[in-house]
Amino acid sequence: MIPVAEPDLRGNELKYVTDCVTTEWVSSLGKYVGAFEERMAALCGRRYAVSVCNGTAALHLALVVLGIGPGDEVIVPSLTFVATANAVAYTGATPVFADSEPAYWQLDPRHVERLITPRTKAIIPVDLYGHPVDMDAILAIARRHNLYVVEDAAEAHGALYKGRPCGGLGDISCFSFYGNKVITTGEGGMILTDDPAWYERARFLRDHAMSPTERYYHPEIGFNYRLTNIQAALGLAQVERMDEFVRRKRENAALYAEHLHAVPGITLAPEAPWARNVYWMYSILVGPEFPLSRDALMAALRQRGVDTRPFFRAIHTMPCHKRQETLPVAEDLAARGINLPSSVKLTAEQIAYIAQQIRALAG
Repeated sequence: MIPVAEPDLRGNELKYVTDCVTTEWVSSLGKYVGAFEERMAALCGRRYAVSVCNGTAALHLALVVLGIGPGDEVIVPSLTFVATANAVAYTGATPVFADSEPAYWQLDPRHVERLITPRTKAIIPVDLYGHPVDMDAILAIARRHNLYVVEDAAEAHGALYKGRPCGGLGDISCFSFYGNKVITTGEGGMILTDDPAWYERARFLRDHAMSPTERYYHPEIGFNYRLTNIQAALGLAQVERMDEFVRRKRENAALYAEHLHAVPGITLAPEAPWARNVYWMYSILVGPEFPLSRDALMAALRQRGVDTRPFFRAIHTMPCHKRQETLPVAEDLAARGINLPSSVKLTAEQIAYIAQQIRALAG
């Protein structure tokens, strides 16, 4: 079975993790935590980075730092992983769901502006499947309405928007380092910002809100959101290979496009002229011209040894965040999208085989 994703740990990962074990610095203290934070901040053109235990924690902590809470509204795309909306709900605020735009499958700025009310405090654009959002449009809306922009770059390590790195575009930005991400620590996340007060606040709340001057004194309720030195060691080794990973992702995407561009009913992953897509997942849409439905194609590929994943479900259609409104683009993309195997370890022969199976199923 060709997997949808698998990590590539063939760099300094074992060396750095072994160093953690042999020196016994295995918890949240140790040299790799700071080194990993500094490297990620530099890559994104940020002044500060705060590592945390996962990407959801990064989003939650970022919102808390910005003072988001009960009575507030935060606009999020419906077509994203549910963690984006859940993090808003954790604060007591209400996630308000925006539609996608059809060309690049990202958050639609025109719909975002129509959703703003006096209760709106922030927008969370998500760089879905490795393609950047039109951030200039989002930032312009936020400035007009005095809103925060929390950039969810969980799927976009190494992606560029008009030459600028994703993760360096919002007021505050968040990454995930889950095992299937471009850069992985197994589990892990990070907050990036240029604001020193937000940086200090995030560091304070990350460690149970313990006073920096008086040990075991906690003036308010905080969180246990720390990243371990072992995880950071993995992350540092991964970041050292960022350019390689992005190059391989883009090479694989080019091969998929070469093999699949003429298949009726298959829409290939887009890339805007102002973007560098890192193709965290190489994604396609299945249209009515294809003889099989999306789900039938996935089942047929699995029988042929190819694992796939459907697109995220539109969050506003799920029981935990059910809304009555219709978001036609998000719902359509969610119903027709497939993520094909996307690991940097894929070979050209595997990609050719996958494409061959899709062409054969097209008839």
